[in-house]
Amino acid sequence: MSETGKIKSEGNFAEVAKAIAAHGSFIIMSHARPDGDAIGSQIALGFSLMAMGKNVFLVNEDGVPESLAFLTGSELVTTPPAGPVDAEVAIALDTATKPRLGDAALHAASKAKLWINIDHHISNPGYGDINHIDAAKPATGQIVYELIREQGYPMPAETRDAIYVAVSTDTGSFQYGSTTAETYEMGAELIRQGLDLGRINAETYDSHPYRRLELMRALLNTLEISPDGKLAHWELRDATRLSLNLQPDDSEGLIDLIRGVKGVRVAAFFEELEGGKIRVSMRSKDKGVNVCDVAAEFGGGGHALAAGIRMAGPLEEARPKVLAALEQALAEGK
Repeated sequence: MSETGKIKSEGNFAEVAKAIAAHGSFIIMSHARPDGDAIGSQIALGFSLMAMGKNVFLVNEDGVPESLAFLTGSELVTTPPAGPVDAEVAIALDTATKPRLGDAALHAASKAKLWINIDHHISNPGYGDINHIDAAKPATGQIVYELIREQGYPMPAETRDAIYVAVSTDTGSFQYGSTTAETYEMGAELIRQGLDLGRINAETYDSHPYRRLELMRALLNTLEISPDGKLAHWELRDATRLSLNLQPDDSEGLIDLIRGVKGVRVAAFFEELEGGKIRVSMRSKDKGVNVCDVAAEFGGGGHALAAGIRMAGPLEEARPKVLAALEQALAEGK
């Protein structure tokens, strides 16, 4: 127990399991503008708890992205209702800071007397009453899997498939350096339990709307690479988003295209949001350049090799500041 009275654990599910056993109703949330790890972790844990007879609400500020609607059980992940739900426990998954859950989701969870925070972001400050933060894990979905396996919780088909998608999408289809032997062993076990690998991969990676290709073309027209070839960046203007009728998840994973350019060590994706805010996604393929540290300079966070920022615009002012910080990180990282 910490001095604040909160429990912060790493590799120990005892307090999480104790809280789950002692309560019957839960609201399970993930960060706004969710990705595969966020939604997958929600579905996975939610259906496991429901199989135990628990009353579970699955809530996300922005709902389920179109690209993840194929997941069985995703229809139960809803946008927050107008008022608070009757849940004793709030569980935040894959969410580095509490405000990232969104105001409406926080209001929906306001009756909860206990908060559980399960995450793998190194920048997570431990905002729950019980915190299980393990930055060594490549995805929150793997933490959820290990919790379920260690505690002997049910693993219905919805949980099995959602865990795979959560981990696969957050590891670049098991390619990133954060992927461990345990990650591959988990995948093998999910297949043994009936995971239809070919179908799930096809739905996840080979079923994009045409507008995503149009977006890729627009982004390539903005691509810039530093003179030394180490920093690549592109940008998405709000006008482009509107003209292509883009959905928030249409850009998911596209930054890896420029990250993959030979010689590039860091990639950045600048995006104009409604209300004048700027979203910055950063990826590093060099352990000597910690983009989470750069993100922290602007109030953001994430992982050493993948981090993000939400900052004030306009883009013309935000972009030079971030690029300068990245250039400095590259210089120091050599």
